[in-house]
Amino acid sequence: MNTSPYQQALTRIRAGYVEMPGMRLTAGQVQRLSGIDVAICRLVLDDLVRSKFRHVAHAGRYARGTDDDPSRLRTAKAEPYARASLDLSRRAG
Repeated sequence: MNTSPYQQALTRIRAGYVEMPGMRLTAGQVQRLSGIDVAICRLVLDDLVRSKFRHVAHAGRYARGTDDDPSRLRTAKAEPYARASLDLSRRAG
């Protein structure tokens, strides 16, 4: 069955958000991650907002309805693994 580029993009982007519900990305990030044409990506994101599947949160990021509630946000800081390994090797030598 042949599906339109729009339908393929909608399926791909929606599946990404279902798989990772806390994902908050800008339109450009969604486009780069999915590899979808910019214009189609924008149409899909606009339709996901209209259908209330996503909304535009702080800084233009597409998120779930509750993902921009400051009381629910948690921050975490992690040191990249490669850097931590490099630091350990310097100490050993």
